[in-house]
Amino acid sequence: QVQLVESGGGLVQAGGSLRLSCAASIRTFSSYAMGWFRQAPGKERDFVAAITWSGGSTRYADSVKGRFTVSRDNAKKLVYLQMNSLKPEDTAVYYCAAGTYCSAYGCYNYWGQGTQVTVSS
Repeated sequence: QVQLVESGGGLVQAGGSLRLSCAASIRTFSSYAMGWFRQAPGKERDFVAAITWSGGSTRYADSVKGRFTVSRDNAKKLVYLQMNSLKPEDTAVYYCAAGTYCSAYGCYNYWGQGTQVTVSS
């Protein structure tokens, strides 16, 4: 049974930082690319960042480039999203996902339950 559990969300002031974690219970975790998506109220779920199975390549949405960093620890089956210089428009529920290395929702087979990030102005 595949399970992804996000943590690390919370309330932060604009300009602050948060680090999200995603713990995966996938036997072959190191064979999956991992992605982060977010969904604000009333909006679609949007791509944020992705990382290949090895961690050798990453990609980001234009809106977070230079502020967010995705990384992974295959030995611990963890994926991280370091978020710096947060803005109120970053407020959303953040989801991690496991699947194929791409920025499209349909590339990912498994999803976590999400963690809320709220950035106050």
